[in-house]
Amino acid sequence: MNETGILKNKNVAVLLGGPGAERAVSLRSGAAVARALTACGAQVTEVDVTGPDFQLPAGTELAFNILHGTFGEDGQIQQILEERGIPYTGEGVAGSRIAFDKILSKQKFDDAGVPTAKWHILRRGETPAIPPPCVVKAPRQGSSVGVHIIKDPSEFPAAFADCFRFGGEILVEEFFTGRELTVGILGQEALPIVEIVPHDGFYDYEHKYTKGASDYYVPAGIGEEATRAVQQAALAAHHALGLEVYSRVDILLAPDGRLNVMEINTIPGMTETSLLPKAAGVAGLDFPALCQRIAALSLARIENRHSKIEN
Repeated sequence: MNETGILKNKNVAVLLGGPGAERAVSLRSGAAVARALTACGAQVTEVDVTGPDFQLPAGTELAFNILHGTFGEDGQIQQILEERGIPYTGEGVAGSRIAFDKILSKQKFDDAGVPTAKWHILRRGETPAIPPPCVVKAPRQGSSVGVHIIKDPSEFPAAFADCFRFGGEILVEEFFTGRELTVGILGQEALPIVEIVPHDGFYDYEHKYTKGASDYYVPAGIGEEATRAVQQAALAAHHALGLEVYSRVDILLAPDGRLNVMEINTIPGMTETSLLPKAAGVAGLDFPALCQRIAALSLARIENRHSKIEN
């Protein structure tokens, strides 16, 4: 598909906000995307989504979904848009649902041989099978919401109380020490690797969205061999979940070269501190070009799906 001018004069609704915990970040991402799409020649309307009854402008030709986390990234809004017959950016219902669910993702990683830390599911009243140090996660939240690093058993109760607010299952992972890396995927291409160095602690919600709270190095200075291994693991994880459009894969690289693919974000942040735009910029794609590439890949996914249905 020729991307040049693909958005010119197209009526695009930028879906931003959302009802979830990442609403504030989505509003910032959406505003940046709206400016970029306007620069590409699109006729842009920002739509603040607060729930399933959102309204789109008449004549909307593409919904650019920039809703992070719950409702926007987990297959719910994708299902609504498909029922309304509105083309949208990003992955389809199934891919979104699997990628957003850390437990389903872990199962797919294991099935495909993608390197990932040992893990198990914990339900109310059960005892963790992995002792500290370990990581406790709410499996269906984004942006490090509901993530706790446990160093002592006394820390379990507070972590469980927080995670069980979001559902009846918790993901418990083996603690894995390594350099924090993230790899943007556009279609079948792995972008330059970003290394994240938080000023203190781990890369939590505050470090993600507070300007100056972390340092970023792109491309990551990890050597050619490790770079190839990390990018290959990221692509393998992307494919294991059946993804086609774009994502950002979070990976830890241990000193001995072992890898831990942690999770995949199918609607990664698009703010001034976001990592996908940083990597795309190093690869030669400025912000408007990145948004245009996402739109082109998304429309190609929809066309491919329609072709398969017709055949």
